[in-house]
Amino acid sequence: MATTTASRLLNLLSLLQTRRDWPGTVLAERLGISHRTVRRDIDRLREMGYRIQTTMGPDGGYRLDAGTELPPLLFDDEQAVALAVALQAATLTGAGIEEAAVRALTTIRQVLPARLRHQVDRLSFETVPRPGDGPAAGLSPQLLLALSRAVHARDVLRFDYASHRPGREPEPPRRVEPHHLVTSHGRWYLVAWDLDHDDWRLFRADRMTPRTPTGPRFTPREVPGGSARDFVSARFKGSERTDAWPCVGTVVLQRPAAAVAPFAGDGTVEDLGPHQCRYTVGSWSWIALAASLNRFDADITVVGPPELTEAFARLAARNTATATGSSRPS
Repeated sequence: MATTTASRLLNLLSLLQTRRDWPGTVLAERLGISHRTVRRDIDRLREMGYRIQTTMGPDGGYRLDAGTELPPLLFDDEQAVALAVALQAATLTGAGIEEAAVRALTTIRQVLPARLRHQVDRLSFETVPRPGDGPAAGLSPQLLLALSRAVHARDVLRFDYASHRPGREPEPPRRVEPHHLVTSHGRWYLVAWDLDHDDWRLFRADRMTPRTPTGPRFTPREVPGGSARDFVSARFKGSERTDAWPCVGTVVLQRPAAAVAPFAGDGTVEDLGPHQCRYTVGSWSWIALAASLNRFDADITVVGPPELTEAFARLAARNTATATGSSRPS
């Protein structure tokens, strides 16, 4: 549809909302078009799902259905899905706009054509926020709706899964029970029970190509950790089941607490005086934890556990080998 046509339809919807009955000749005059073009534009709006009645009279006219309130907005399918995703995500942000986002989503849903409304109603996902996360990476509305339909219907999903390593042999089709769509770390993920591996898996949605038809219905299982949010958060911490870092250590840093706190992440900082603080934090491995603590460029005393002390020793040996050029590729 041309931009000029879309703009004209937008103006037509705006006029129809301000007054219940509009003679066709008046609409034509207000829009600066012919009566015939008005009729064509009304037909276009009806095809989009807007309920507009023809009124009797010398000139003939048009009226919105009783009880119908339409904002002067026009969306194509992709825009409608994108708007629903954005508003639903806003209800989960904790930014203080949740109630307004719910009201906006309800308003938009009421004016969508029935075809789109049913698709948007199936669209459900959760968000696992992380400091610094931006919006989830782009996903085609068709893929998003396909995954949402499978989750909503509790249908076994078959799909091809692209390898993250270029040139690698394609994997055989996967068969899963899709439970939840989740956004985290700037990406879309599907939490699903893998029927071929008898275990829970986390799949990147942008690497999935669903196959049709879907499989049989399945009975939902309990997601490890009690919720999809906890399961995804645990996986990104390197934990299989619980939403907690598998490696947690405590150190004393020769830095004031005020200098450490802005970079503490999900760790805890205890003020020990003007020049030092106690810092407890976790990571997915002891070596990764030891390496991350060096970012403070400070003297470090390990409080515990012994695994963290051992990790510092191993890291020191690696760094020494690198500095002297004696390290060898494994």
